[in-house]
Amino acid sequence: MSGIYIHIPFCKQACHYCDFHFSTSMKKKDEMVLALAKEIGMRKPFDSAQDDKIIETIYFGGGTPSVLSNDEINFLISEVYKNYKVVENPEITLEANPDDLSAERILELSKSPINRLSIGIQSFYEDDLKMMNRAHNSAEAKKCLEEATKYFDNISLDLIYGIPGLSDEMWKQNIQTALDFGIPHISSYALTVEPKTALSKLIQTGKIAEPQDEVASNHFMILVEMLQKNGFIHYELSNFGKENYFSKNNSAYWLGKKYIGIGPSAHSYDGEKRGWNIANNSLYLKAIQSNQLPIETETLTVSDRYNEYIMTGLRTIWGVSLDRIEKEFGSEYLNYLLEQSEKFLNDGLLSIENNILKPTQKGKFLTDGIASDLFYLDSEN
Repeated sequence: MSGIYIHIPFCKQACHYCDFHFSTSMKKKDEMVLALAKEIGMRKPFDSAQDDKIIETIYFGGGTPSVLSNDEINFLISEVYKNYKVVENPEITLEANPDDLSAERILELSKSPINRLSIGIQSFYEDDLKMMNRAHNSAEAKKCLEEATKYFDNISLDLIYGIPGLSDEMWKQNIQTALDFGIPHISSYALTVEPKTALSKLIQTGKIAEPQDEVASNHFMILVEMLQKNGFIHYELSNFGKENYFSKNNSAYWLGKKYIGIGPSAHSYDGEKRGWNIANNSLYLKAIQSNQLPIETETLTVSDRYNEYIMTGLRTIWGVSLDRIEKEFGSEYLNYLLEQSEKFLNDGLLSIENNILKPTQKGKFLTDGIASDLFYLDSEN
């Protein structure tokens, strides 16, 4: 089983914290939709080595995929069906912003093949939304959830924590508002300052306070506690889902399944090679229109694959299987992992149960840093 990710590289406006690839000019939107459809067909030969490869998930990410019309979305879905085998009831997700989700639009979407919405709420507070330069306001956020829950059962929403000025009580209220709507999946991330973003410049010029790790860590603990009390399973570091509502698309990435990325900057993985499309709309369009795939690939080394498994395994509920490490990578890697893990096991940040290495509750917020200390560096050979 595998998935198709379709990157829609357009946004109405740039959020201050975002460093994803997108354009705020919609001039080339029509051309882009045709190019995405063409790439879906062009990638089929790239994929034909595995006859058993069946598409289980289709995911529209971005950018802001909800800037596409329903006809454009349906057209791209039909191109996937035309070129690939698709399971009977695939998970088809559309990332959307509240300002694009009017009652009429939600009703239209409910009649389309889209069966999962991932809504970029980020916060229910006006000051936070203005600081982040989001295109929606708090009233729109609540109104869109009110409408979406009438027609969609499978909804995820994004919330950002660690925002300067966001008190613990305000953060609890953000979470409670999401819970009050009965949302079955929440993705939540700390506000991070990426280089060359507007947020980075605003902090450098003193217009916005710098996010504090201690505040983010505290918000994370509140999040975990509140969601677990409300029946959510913390199945990946930033993702919480009720039973049967985990994201199939994202879980496939974390479990090392194969996937195809369509569109500028989209990534692909076939089990051995990783590929990425050029992150430039004009150059992407030019290549596709010239019948060329604008993709670069690299074959992963044993150490690359080991490091990726460590990173994704520690972030998920499934952990890192010591048996799998030995079987796939050999005793040298297993011994290295156990040696590097020792200090974290002694400090109560990692634990081993049933031969599975996992972060403890205390270690969860530090997972990415712990994982990097467990990486195998080829230069050390």
